Parts: sequence; structure tokens; C-alpha cells
Amino acid sequence: MKILGIDPGSGIIGFGLIIKDRNLKMVDAGIIRTTIGDKDASRLLELYKSMKELVLELKPDVASVEKLFFAKNVTTAMAVSQARGVILLVLEEAGVPIYEYTPLEIKMAMTGYGRATKAQIQEMVRVQLKLKNKPKPDDCADALAAALTHFANHRVQ
Repeated sequence: MKILGIDPGSGIIGFGLIIKDRNLKMVDAGIIRTTIGDKDASRLLELYKSMKELVLELKPDVASVEKLFFAKNVTTAMAVSQARGVILLVLEEAGVPIYEYTPLEIKMAMTGYGRATKAQIQEMVRVQLKLKNKPKPDDCADALAAALTHFANHRVQ
């Protein structure tokens, strides 16, 4: 079972693919960047093309996408919502089942504490995937955490 974790953002989108073979392991992880300064529509098209290419390349069995939770900055929330819409569209178009988790659910699954810091999430991702170093940047670690949350919630065989 290949689980693609996605951490949506407006300019940086984190992704991480894990697989349950004999052990749980990271297959790939990274970020997608859109061009800062471009029009919103151009950035969304750029994200669409990059996500489509990523999904075709990685061929995930399921996707675990972090839900949006913003209350402070409406402009940022709107931009991330648009990016999330594109991500969900690409996954749905590719026939990849989508599971969504709130930041609180991810933090609880990873650390047992709903107010865990980025550093704590990175460390737990490193430990669970037996990585030498913490995954960076934060967006990449958050995406892997989303994938691990799905694994923990569904005990993928």
C-alpha cells in the first residue's frame, strides 16, 4: 500500500510517499513550489500540472491530505483553499481515494499531543520512518506526517 501525504500551501506544497512493505518506509518526499509573483490562475495551473505529474509518477494507492484550518489571515486561507481544491481535483481525476485529516488529528496521531511543535512532528516522522535526519522543510515533514496518520488510523496491511 502506497500512501501519498500532502501538506497544501499557497506557494509551497509538501508531499511524501510512504509504503508498507515488510517495514514502513519513505519512498519519496519533497515540495512543489509555484512561482511567486505570478497571477493566482497561473500558479494554480502550475500546481495542477506538477501535481498531475507527481501522481502519475508515484502512483499512490491512497492520498492523505491535511485539512485547512485557518482563522487568522483570510487572504492566506483563500489562497491555500484554492491550492487544496486543485490538489483534490488532481487526486480525484486520477482515481486516488482521498482521506483528510485536521492538523489536530495529525498532531495527536504523531505525538499524542494536539499542540505539538513543528520540531516535534519532524522528530516523530524521523523516528517512525527510521530516517537519519529530520525531513526538511516543514512542509515535507507535515506531508509525511499526514501519510503516517492515515497509516495509523487504518492500520494498512
